[in-house]
Amino acid sequence: MQGSEPTTGSGAPSGLEALLVAQLSEAAIFADRDGVIRLWNDSAVAIFGFSREEALGRSLDLIIPERLRPAHWQGYHRAIARGATQHGRRSAITRALTGTGETIYVDMSFAVICDSHGGALGSLAIAREATERYRQDKALRERLATLEQAAADRAGS
Repeated sequence: MQGSEPTTGSGAPSGLEALLVAQLSEAAIFADRDGVIRLWNDSAVAIFGFSREEALGRSLDLIIPERLRPAHWQGYHRAIARGATQHGRRSAITRALTGTGETIYVDMSFAVICDSHGGALGSLAIAREATERYRQDKALRERLATLEQAAADRAGS
């Protein structure tokens, strides 16, 4: 579907902006103030496994693991009220659900999108799949902890 424009709700990008969003290698997801998905690009389909038809008009709960939802919604509503996220431009690795029910890790960055008067319209998330990187980092941390413990044991004997 390369080159196709994303299906969007009101206030979504058009023209060149829509083409850029549609062709990103990262997932682009825009949710309105209530957390309802209004934009879901091709990469979101590929990463999360939900078609546009399955995602558009649905709550972000579609991709948020159940046990993470209370914290997510608390942060989401706070960001919408403030007009900015607490994370600034930093990305974070978090868990997400796929269409098959699998939990994956995604590297996400968020921005609250505001109108010309500063009123929050919703939130844009840019995500890339990070499951393998997360697993490799975890294995390295575990190996380092094992080596540190072995060194401490040697020093203590």
